[in-house]
Amino acid sequence: MKQYNYFKQEPNDPKPLEKSIFHTVRFHEMDVMQIVWHGHYVAMCEDARMALGEAFGLGYERFFEQGVLLPVRQMHLDYLSPLTYGHTYEVKARLFYTEAVRLNVDFTILNEDKKVMARGYSVQLLMDKNQQVLFERPAFYETICQAWKEGKLQPK
Repeated sequence: MKQYNYFKQEPNDPKPLEKSIFHTVRFHEMDVMQIVWHGHYVAMCEDARMALGEAFGLGYERFFEQGVLLPVRQMHLDYLSPLTYGHTYEVKARLFYTEAVRLNVDFTILNEDKKVMARGYSVQLLMDKNQQVLFERPAFYETICQAWKEGKLQPK
C-alpha cells in the first residue's frame, strides 16, 4: 500500500507512531444512498487517534492531567470509495514527529483487500487550561518525544 504523506518529514525524524483499529459499519451509520454518511468518517478517525494516543502514553487523559488541552486546528478527509454496511474496515492512525508544539496525525481507511477507501489528517494544538496556545512542549510530552527520537518509545 502506497503511503500518502500530508506532513513533511525531515531526514532525521523518527518513524511515525502507528496504530490500527477495526470498524464494522453499523446500520445507523448509513445515509439515504446506502453508504456511510460522510460525518461518521471523522468519528472513525478519532477512534483510531485515541487508540494511538493510549498506546504510546499520549491519550487525552494524560494531557488533561497535565493541564493541557488538545483542540483540533485542522481536519481534512479525502473520500475515495464509499464504505458499506456490514463490512469491516481498518482505520490506521499515524502520528508524525515534529518540533512544533502540535500533534500531526494522518489517517487511512482500508477495506479487506487493503484498498484505500479514505485518507486524511488532523492537526491538534496544545493549549493550557486558559486556552492559550503553548509554544513549548510540556515536560511529560518532551520526555515522550525524546524517547521517540531515540527509538525507545514502544506501544503499551
